[in-house]
Amino acid sequence: MKYTIILPVRNGGSFVKECVGSILSQSFPDFDLVVLENESTDDTLSWITSLKDNRIKIFPSARSLSIEENWGRIISVPKNEFITIIGHDDVLDSNYLAVMDSFINKHPHAGLYQSHFRYIDAEGRKIKKCLPMEEEQKPPEVVHNFLCQKMDVIGTGFMMRSKDYDSGGGIVAYPNLLFADMNLWIELSKKSYLAVEKRECFSYRTHLTATTATSPDVKILKAVEQFVYYLDNLKNSDPALAEVIKKDCDHFLRQYCQGITHKVLRTPHKKRHTPSVAEIIDQFREFGRMLREDNSFEPMNSVKIKTGKIIDSNPVFHSMFLLFKKLYPKPVF
Repeated sequence: MKYTIILPVRNGGSFVKECVGSILSQSFPDFDLVVLENESTDDTLSWITSLKDNRIKIFPSARSLSIEENWGRIISVPKNEFITIIGHDDVLDSNYLAVMDSFINKHPHAGLYQSHFRYIDAEGRKIKKCLPMEEEQKPPEVVHNFLCQKMDVIGTGFMMRSKDYDSGGGIVAYPNLLFADMNLWIELSKKSYLAVEKRECFSYRTHLTATTATSPDVKILKAVEQFVYYLDNLKNSDPALAEVIKKDCDHFLRQYCQGITHKVLRTPHKKRHTPSVAEIIDQFREFGRMLREDNSFEPMNSVKIKTGKIIDSNPVFHSMFLLFKKLYPKPVF
């Protein structure tokens, strides 16, 4: 067999049935499905077992694993020449493997492959298309597009050679796997380039239980820190990537500084496990010094970040903000 589709899952519910159904309905026959089952307490394991499909290989965990541990098992399971990883709530079009097989033949020397896709909601309704992507992207372009949000970075749909995945040590154990996919895709792109199929070949489901929405603030902050150190290592090891990182890191740092500070604002001071907003801003300022190698990145130049610091530093303002968020939970700035 040529392809292995890897499905890490715990309590997949009805979503996993749609996901597995889309995999088994592939028009391209040369594949198997590896299920990394992680102590599900619903009927996920029994349902998949009941399918009695010889293309399915189930690897139950011996104990309850964290998401990092379960995905970490990918490196140790048998795999065919190419692998792709899918979230249990995502859906492949029936021609996904056929299209990707043809595309790999067109780009035999690429280090990483992806196709365009669409976002769907919990009910399977189309929300929007992914951002358009160039067919061939060299590593500096990949890093630029990731840092400047010119490309949608997700875990599903990317395809790679098993030997490349294994030789690189597999997916890095970021907290809740935040930025782990971005790290992995950059490393695989560095082997040659990223090739992107123009056709939409799968659906990525987005809903309130997405990892970034449910991750504790402290884990997001630690994941950003880990990714910044990764970028710093890239900068120090590759002159071409160093130029891109120094130029584009401001966009990335400003985005996540704003996102984290505003997420922290929604938690009363007594219930927090993170530093204050002011301390988080100081930490991002230090990230900027590290990546840019100067003092030009200033988070407080952003009105939204500055406003967040003012609210957090004043007990009256913060109490009023928390009351307002109870009445109007949608983002306001």
